Amino acid sequence: MAVIRWLGNDDVFSRLDRMQRDMDRLATGMFPAFGSDLSGSPRVGLYPPLNIFDDSESFKVHAEVPGVKPSDIDISVTGNTLTIRGERTMPSVPEGASWHRRERQMGRFRRSLTLPEQIDASKVSARCENGVLEILLPRAESAKQRKIEIKV
Repeated sequence: MAVIRWLGNDDVFSRLDRMQRDMDRLATGMFPAFGSDLSGSPRVGLYPPLNIFDDSESFKVHAEVPGVKPSDIDISVTGNTLTIRGERTMPSVPEGASWHRRERQMGRFRRSLTLPEQIDASKVSARCENGVLEILLPRAESAKQRKIEIKV
């Protein structure tokens, strides 16, 4: 006969969630620059956070990049893949002062995403306002939906 410990409302999913948080804390503690390799290559992960909108003509990407100058951001499109690269620099601390808390990540970053359809790279545009980068990615003509008439 098997003995099963009763955990109340603690189900397998909450245990898995807790285990994932513990592993993230462990990895962050061991490698402070978690998300970048030890050679100092750009950070890869979920920065900058993105919102992606889709209409019949184009995709629109909003990326949060507070404190990053537009001149420090590089945007490229290859086929249907968008890549955003940049660097957020460390603010200067007055002489004699020390950090009390430092939660914002600094350094180089790279974020790539593959869109479901081809993009017309020659018509891509971008602007940055109030720390939000907005990228307009028009669909390629071959990717646009066409209505097909049925001949009778």
